Amino acid sequence: MARTTIQDLMKWKREGHRWVCLTAYDAPTARVLAATEVPVVLVGDSLGNVILGHDSTIPVTMENMVHHTAAVRRGAPELFIVGDLPFLAVQVSEDEAVRNAGRLIQEGGADAVKLEGGGPRAVTVKRIIEAGIPVMGHLGLTPQNATQLGGYRVQGVDENSARKIREDAISLEQAGAFSIVLECVPAPLAASIAKELAIPIIGIGAGGDVDAQVLVFHDLVGLSGDFQPRFVRRYVEIEEQMRDAVKRFQEDVTSGSFPSSKESFSMPHSKDAAEGSEQNPETELSG
Repeated sequence: MARTTIQDLMKWKREGHRWVCLTAYDAPTARVLAATEVPVVLVGDSLGNVILGHDSTIPVTMENMVHHTAAVRRGAPELFIVGDLPFLAVQVSEDEAVRNAGRLIQEGGADAVKLEGGGPRAVTVKRIIEAGIPVMGHLGLTPQNATQLGGYRVQGVDENSARKIREDAISLEQAGAFSIVLECVPAPLAASIAKELAIPIIGIGAGGDVDAQVLVFHDLVGLSGDFQPRFVRRYVEIEEQMRDAVKRFQEDVTSGSFPSSKESFSMPHSKDAAEGSEQNPETELSG
């Protein structure tokens, strides 16, 4: 699979071809997404909640983001990867924002970065793009500002807030963003913005009349415990299967059925085997 390009995304927009973006935070998940040819992978600051056990994205650092982005790149060298800029990565200064975005590209191996916020962030977006780094915007429910927004709730439900989201989207497009995530906004608002803008609109809890859909991988496969937002559809319950596997392993160990001779190594008998010959299967770990 050839790596997705921004030109591909723009072409799909013009053609009305819908596509998928999923999160990944580690190499094994990245390999799964690569095998299924997911066109865009987001290493989101949601790793704070999903992987690190925090109750918000606020504690996530640049070091966390670089570390996990690099792991995803190692797991999927061929995928188009977007790295998230965490809280305070862009707020301090435009120069600091450019440096942090550059770290996700240079150290993390990302192809692009994502940042939250609208009109006030347009100048920052432009500066990052001028440094040669593609930017994905994020509007609506922006988790880094959840407290300021009144908690985790749908945004743009009244005329004034809907107008602001639309204006912010236009500002981001004019600043050069190649796409925008719209999170938890009314479907009609998202649809109208997707129709008005020339760049792809990626929805999460934003209805189906947008250009792409993004979900957290762990929500999709049932690895989020009892947490299941309305906008998530679970396609499998991996957590149940994992619990079952652990229980069966414990039962096999306590009963003495694991390990069996198949999962054990015998003493070599021949001279070549004793010297660790590569032809002797008893010296190979895989089998």
